[in-house]
Amino acid sequence: MPSDDAVAVRPPAQVPPPLVPGLRGLLTLAVGVVLIAALYFGKEVFIPLVLAVLLSFVLAPVVNLLRRIKLGRVPSVIVAVLIALAVIGGIGALIGTQVAGLAGNLPQYQSTVQKKFSGLQEGWLGQANRVIAKFSHQVHDATQKADAAGTTAATGPTGDTPKAQLVRVQEPEISPLALVEKVLGPIFEPLTTVGIVLVVVVFLLLQREDLRNRMIRLFGSSDLHRTTVAMDDAAGRLGTYFLAQLGMNAAFGVIIGVGLWIIGVPNPLLWGVFSALMRFVPYIGAFISGILPLALAAAVDPGWSMVIATAALFLVAEPVFGQVIEPLLYGHSTGLSPFAVIVSTLFWGFLWGPIGLILATPFTVCLVVLGRHVESLEFFDILLGDRPPLTPVENFYQRMLAGDPDEVRDLAEAMLKERSLSSYYDEVALKGLQLAANDFRRGVVTPSQLENIRASSRSLVEDFEDHPDVEPTGEKKAVNPNETPTLAERDHPKNEAVPGQAPPREALPEAWRGEAPVLCITGRGPLDEASSAMLAQLLRKHGLGARIVSHEAVSRDRIRELDLSGVAMVCISYLDISGNPAHLRYLLERLKQRAPDMPVLVGLWPVGEKVLTDAAIGRQVGADVYVSSLRDAVEACLKATQGARGSELAA
Repeated sequence: MPSDDAVAVRPPAQVPPPLVPGLRGLLTLAVGVVLIAALYFGKEVFIPLVLAVLLSFVLAPVVNLLRRIKLGRVPSVIVAVLIALAVIGGIGALIGTQVAGLAGNLPQYQSTVQKKFSGLQEGWLGQANRVIAKFSHQVHDATQKADAAGTTAATGPTGDTPKAQLVRVQEPEISPLALVEKVLGPIFEPLTTVGIVLVVVVFLLLQREDLRNRMIRLFGSSDLHRTTVAMDDAAGRLGTYFLAQLGMNAAFGVIIGVGLWIIGVPNPLLWGVFSALMRFVPYIGAFISGILPLALAAAVDPGWSMVIATAALFLVAEPVFGQVIEPLLYGHSTGLSPFAVIVSTLFWGFLWGPIGLILATPFTVCLVVLGRHVESLEFFDILLGDRPPLTPVENFYQRMLAGDPDEVRDLAEAMLKERSLSSYYDEVALKGLQLAANDFRRGVVTPSQLENIRASSRSLVEDFEDHPDVEPTGEKKAVNPNETPTLAERDHPKNEAVPGQAPPREALPEAWRGEAPVLCITGRGPLDEASSAMLAQLLRKHGLGARIVSHEAVSRDRIRELDLSGVAMVCISYLDISGNPAHLRYLLERLKQRAPDMPVLVGLWPVGEKVLTDAAIGRQVGADVYVSSLRDAVEACLKATQGARGSELAA
C-alpha cells in the first residue's frame, strides 16, 4: 500500500456542464427587458427629466458661485436658470436666423451646382453614366421581349389590350385649425420640452440636499460611507465630464466657424454652432457635422478649392482635439473604454434618437460608477470601464496556464516598479499559484498545463535571483479622490513593507552561521515547490541562507537519511491544504523526533481553513509557528535568530 506521504496525483476530471440560469437569473433578465421597454416607450417623459438632471450638473457650480456672493438660495437658482435660458434662446435665435438666411440664398447656388454637374457629366462621370444607361437599356429591352412573349402565350395573338383611364385625385381643403397645428406643431413640442426641463431644473437645484438624503436613505442607509462615496464619485465625474466637454466643444465650434469664415463658406456661425453640438456625439459627430458645410462649399465655389479646404479643416481639427488636446486637459476622466462608448452610443441612439446620442456617455458613466461600488453591478465596470479587466493575480495565472514566462516576467517587472519583491510574491504570485492549485484539485488542469505552470514558476524565481527585496524608491503618486478602487482591488490590497535584514554572519548565533541554516521543505501539493523556492530566495536576500528539499525526502522511509547538519530552523510550505490533515501531523512528529529542539514553521500560502490557524489546533499538530505570507515567514526566521542569540548570551 502506498504511504500517506506519497505525492497525490489526481487524474483530470470531467468538467461539469454549465448550469442553466436559475430563477434569480431569469428574474434579472426580465427586469432588464422591462426597464429597456419602459425607457423606449416612456421616452417622452424620461427625456425631459434626464435633460433636467444633466443641466443641473452644469448649473450647480454657477449656483454655488452666486451663493458665495451672498445672493441667497432662491435668487441664485433663478439667476442661473435665467442665464441658461438666455444662452439656449440665443443659440436657438442664432440658428434660426442663419437657417433663414441660408434658405433665402439657396436659389443663388442652384446655377453653380448645375454648372458643376454639367462639367462632371462631360468628364469621367458622364462616361460612367452612359455605360450604365446603355447596360440598363439592354436589360430593359430584354425584359420587355420576355414579357411580350409571355403575354402572347397566355392570351393569344388576338387578345385585346385594355385602355388606360385618367384618374384625378382632389385633396380636401385644409381647415384653419389644421393649418395652425401644421405650422405651430413643430415649434410647440420643443418649447414644451424646454419649459418642462427648466421647471424641473429649478426644483432640482432648490432641493439638492434633500434629494441627496432621500437617495441615500433609499439605496444605502445601511452603508452610509460607501453610498456617499459613490454619489460623490458620480457627481464629480459627471460634473468634470460636462464642463470639460462643454468647453472643448465650444472651442471646437469657434475654430470651425472661424476657419469656415476664412475659407469663405457662407453662414460660418451656423456651422460653428452645429459642429459644437454634434461633437457631443462621440467619434463620429464632428465628421458628420462637416457634411453640410462640404455640400455648401461645393455649391458656392465653381472650382474645388473651397471643398478641399473645408474637408482639410475638419480632418485636422477633430483628431487634434480628440487625440491631443482632450487627453492633455482631462485625460480619461469618464473612466470608459472606447468599446463602451461605441456600444452605449448605438444603444441610446436606438432608444431615444438624437437626444440619446448626446446622453449616451453620461449614462454609461453612471453605470460604471455604480459597478465600482455595488457588488451585484460589478459587471458594468468590467464590461464598460477602462480599467484592466483581469486583476494582477488573474493575469499571472492566465499567463502561467498558457506557458508564457516571458510575459509573466514583463508584467512582474512593471509591478516591481511600484512594489517590493516580497509584496509581489505574496500578493500576486502565491495567490495566482493558489488559483492553479484549486483548479488542479478540481481536476480541470491538464498534466501539460501543470508542467507549464511549474516551468514558468521556476523561470520566474530564477529571473529575480538578483533583484533586491526593497521598497520602491520612485516618487509616490498623489492620491486622486476620483480614482476609486474597484471591488477586486479592495480584495487584493498592496503592502509594500519588506522584512528586516539579518546581521552579518559573524554576529549571528553559532547555529545560524552555516551556509543554509534554514531548511525549506515542500508540501505534498503539485506547486508547493514554487512557494518553497520563493521563500528560500527571500531568506537569502535578507541574509539567511536556505536550501530546499522535496516532500519525499522527509517521508517515513527517508527521514533518517535527511541531512540536518548546519540547519537551525525548518520551514514547510503548503499551497493546497485544508482541514486538520493527518499527514502534516505525522510529518511534524517525525521532524520533532529527529531534531527535538529545532523550531518548525508551517507556511500556508495563503491561509487555508480557519482550523489550521487556531492556536489550540496548532499546538496539537505540533508546529512552533504558523504564518500566512512569505513576509511573515522571513520575519519569523529573523526573530528566531534573535531568540537564539539571547539564549546564547544567557548561557
